[in-house]
Amino acid sequence: MRYCWFILFIFLFLNSDIQSQPQNAKFKIARLKYSGGGDWYNDPSAEVNMMNYLKKNTNIDVAEPKFYSVNISSDEIFDYPFILLTGHGNIEFSDNEAKRLRRYFENGGFVYADDDYGMDESFRREIKKVFPGEELKELPFNHKIYNIQYSFPNGLPKIHEHDSKPPQGFGIWHQGRLCLYYTYETNISDGWADPREHDDPQEKREDSFRMGTNIIVYALTN
Repeated sequence: MRYCWFILFIFLFLNSDIQSQPQNAKFKIARLKYSGGGDWYNDPSAEVNMMNYLKKNTNIDVAEPKFYSVNISSDEIFDYPFILLTGHGNIEFSDNEAKRLRRYFENGGFVYADDDYGMDESFRREIKKVFPGEELKELPFNHKIYNIQYSFPNGLPKIHEHDSKPPQGFGIWHQGRLCLYYTYETNISDGWADPREHDDPQEKREDSFRMGTNIIVYALTN
């Protein structure tokens, strides 16, 4: 199943801040900067390789594959339909940052959060500032995100062992739209990084790229 970039952007960004994007905007993955001491910047090759995979395997009009990053406090956050949040350590959102991130979600933005082993506790705490009345809910294996382009009938693939727990995918919805997807005990984005970084087998890397494609295609079409 292939999706044209212009359909994707029209579908997502019907409101306010993100309408100001140029019509010829190309898809980018931006890494979210945050305070608190966690290494938000680790494995910068991950998004580059994922964007290259999209260029080769989808019809999404991808921008130059390189490491893009964005600060919550910057208006540039509204230039990115898809943001990656990851790291090993502590995450902190100020009250103002939590409000701005909520505004990003309310205006069609999507965040993919990937626990890089060590951010789970602080992530769950901080996302409550953004969605104080919501809970992270686990997605069933038959959810569209697991089969929209590549089939994962048993849910998330296991890329890294961490605590040898089963991988889980959680979501938060805003007005019926899945706007935040959080993966735990798998570390999909590590599988995107250069092979020398984690020495993952090729089949694990392929699974991570395919699942990444599913997440991105789902985010841009739902």
